[in-house]
Amino acid sequence: MNKEEVIQYLEGKGIPFDVMDHPAVYTIEDMEKLHITDQGEVCKNLFLRDAKGKRHFLVTLLKDKRADLKQIQEQLGCTKLSFASEQRLQTYLGLTKGSVTPLGILNDAECCVEVVFDRELIRKSRLGVHPNENTATLWISFEDLLNLVKQHGNPIHMLDIEP
Repeated sequence: MNKEEVIQYLEGKGIPFDVMDHPAVYTIEDMEKLHITDQGEVCKNLFLRDAKGKRHFLVTLLKDKRADLKQIQEQLGCTKLSFASEQRLQTYLGLTKGSVTPLGILNDAECCVEVVFDRELIRKSRLGVHPNENTATLWISFEDLLNLVKQHGNPIHMLDIEP
């Protein structure tokens, strides 16, 4: 799904959200320069794979946290984690570099990507994520985002990701 399809999907589900269009951003620093981070809690999203490339994880955490891959690996009980290639990102989530988002699971028809949320996101009412393109930020509550992933069918892990 592209940005417009994501918006139509959310509208069809009756999920409340706001969208902010902006120039393409690739990093949290890019978002800060455009003052996007002033509008709510922006999420950092990582697409990871295990050592054998059999399991893939989409990790979502608050923008200011540093993701300790070893700590995440231990909590998931999997083999060593590393960043997945752009090819895998395109294959599994239909996304390009800089556009990683939990909404990418809408492109994962087989629900094989495991979604990892930092527990600190719970009860956040305004999270900023890309709507599958890095030229916009979509603002949605964590509860609605979590329910969307649950309804889609991807496995979900709630972890304590230390800063």
